[in-house]
Amino acid sequence: MIQYFKNIDHKTVAIDKPENGTWVNVLPPLKQEEFSELSRELEIPIDFLTDSLDIDERSRFEEEDNVRLIVIKTPTENNSFNDSDAYYITIPICIILTHNQILTVNSFENPAIKKFLNTFQNRHPDKKNMMVLKIFEKIVQNFMEYLKEINQRRNVFEQKLYDASRNEHLLQLMRIQKSLVYFVTALRSNEMLMMKLDRTNFLALNEDEKEILNDLIVDNAQALEMANIYTNILSSTLDAFASIIANNQNQVLKRLAVITIVLTFPVLISSIFGMNVPSGFEHSSYAFYIVVFLSLIISLVIGWLFLRKKIF
Repeated sequence: MIQYFKNIDHKTVAIDKPENGTWVNVLPPLKQEEFSELSRELEIPIDFLTDSLDIDERSRFEEEDNVRLIVIKTPTENNSFNDSDAYYITIPICIILTHNQILTVNSFENPAIKKFLNTFQNRHPDKKNMMVLKIFEKIVQNFMEYLKEINQRRNVFEQKLYDASRNEHLLQLMRIQKSLVYFVTALRSNEMLMMKLDRTNFLALNEDEKEILNDLIVDNAQALEMANIYTNILSSTLDAFASIIANNQNQVLKRLAVITIVLTFPVLISSIFGMNVPSGFEHSSYAFYIVVFLSLIISLVIGWLFLRKKIF
C-alpha cells in the first residue's frame, strides 16, 4: 500500500499521486508491481525499495543516480505466535530522498512512522534533512519507551519467580532477554550510522541540523546504555535463579538420601528377623515388639545424629 501526504495550511492531506514536496509512505502489504511502478515514476532504483523486505538489513546509507538511501532499524512488537520468540524485534525502515520527495518504506507497520504521521503537519517536506532527523528522533523515542516496558515486565516476572519458581516465568524472562539482544544490536548499528552521517556529512546538514544529529547520537547512546544495563541485570538474575534452583534440588536430594539411610536400618533388622533361620525369638510372644522397638531406636539415633550434624 502506498500513501501520499502533503502539508496544506499546516494540515496533513492525503493525495492520490506524488507531487513536489510530498511524503510517500509505503506500507504492507507490499506488492512487486507497486514497487516497479513507484520506481519508474519517481526514478528510484528498485533495490532501494526492496531492501526493506529483508528484516535483517543493516543500518547503512548509500547514493545512486542522485537518489540517497538511508536504512535504520526501529523496534516493534513481535506478533509471532511462538511462545519462545522475543516480545520485541527490530525491523528496517528505508528512507529515500529524491529530488522532490521523501519516501519511507516499511516491511511492517511500526509506531515510529505513526508518530511521525501525527506530527507531519508541523513539518516542511521541502526540508528533507529535518524530515530525516525527525524520523530518527521518533525511532530513538520508541527504543526508550520499549526499554521502559521491558524493564517493567522484567520486574514483574522476577517478583513472580521470587513467589513461586515456575518454568513459565523463566521462559518469559528468556523472551525479554531475546528482545534486549535485538535492541542492543540495532542500537549499535544505528549509532554507527548516525556517527558516520555526522562524519561524512552525507545529508549536507547545516550547523543547526548537525547539532540536532549530535543530540540524537547522545540519546541513542543513552538508549544503548540502558539496553546493556538491563541485559546485564537480566543475565545476572537468570544466573542467580539457576543457582538457587540447583541448590534447592541438591537440598531435596540430600534429604531424600538421609530418609533412605534412616529407613534402611529398620528394613535390615526386619529382614534379618524375618529369615527362616533360628534367631532365639521363634517362640517369644514379644518378638514382634522387640523388632519394632529396636528398629525405632536405631532410626531415632541415626536421625538425631544427622540433625546434630545439620545434614538434614
